[in-house]
Amino acid sequence: MVQKITSRNARFQQWQSLLTNRNKRLRAREFLVQGVRPVTVAVERGWPVRALIHSARRPLSRWAEDLLRTVRAEQVAMAPELLAELGGKDESAPEVVAVLEMPEDDLSRIGVDEDFLGVLFDRPSGPGNIGTVIRSADAFGAAGVIVTGHAADVYDPKSVRASTGSLFALPAVRVPSQREVVAWLERHRALGGHVTVVGTDEDGTTDLFDADLTGPVLLLVGNETAGLSAAWRQLCDLTVRIPMSGSASSLNAAGAATAVLYEVSRQRIAARRR
Repeated sequence: MVQKITSRNARFQQWQSLLTNRNKRLRAREFLVQGVRPVTVAVERGWPVRALIHSARRPLSRWAEDLLRTVRAEQVAMAPELLAELGGKDESAPEVVAVLEMPEDDLSRIGVDEDFLGVLFDRPSGPGNIGTVIRSADAFGAAGVIVTGHAADVYDPKSVRASTGSLFALPAVRVPSQREVVAWLERHRALGGHVTVVGTDEDGTTDLFDADLTGPVLLLVGNETAGLSAAWRQLCDLTVRIPMSGSASSLNAAGAATAVLYEVSRQRIAARRR
């Protein structure tokens, strides 16, 4: 049975709060997603869908009809002007808004093997940067992304949009501090799986192209303004800098992460061809 919502009732207000209120997202353990690719990837990867919200008056595309027919979730037909508000942007109303369940923030979701590549983002302040790093990590074969410390939210709508669906293709795990990550690394090292911790820093000790990044690597990316914390620097086995010849003295965090991820991918492809 399709529920209809034509006014700003309590249910609508609950979903609307998920766009701006991080604490309410955490308490409800759900967040909003729009867009054909993000919703499709989420469904294909088995993310639990709690509700599918669509326009009460707009004819649906074949994609939307297939989604409503095949996905087991509550279906809600909503007034277009309300659906536009849930879209979270100053554009036309999205065709479908999906309400997804958040997974647990468990580092065991990120598998570590002999080809491991992971990304850790230390205290990112911009949700768009988180989404961009997740997208780049997915593009270059990373196993997962870890977000640590007092940081913007992985499930903020800006992060979800910037990831363009990659959030649903690889684990993105939030942890409160360095302690959880150190314990996770030590467990893998105890099993014989050494992971090299590589920090990115404009004053790094090694040029990126001179570092051997073909083994298991956890890449550390610092806060957009302050860079890596002193505690994370101390844990690095290696710090790398990106050689630059232009007038810019540095890249932003997401740009630097993308450049290093590309170089890791390049080195590994070259190693396999030899």
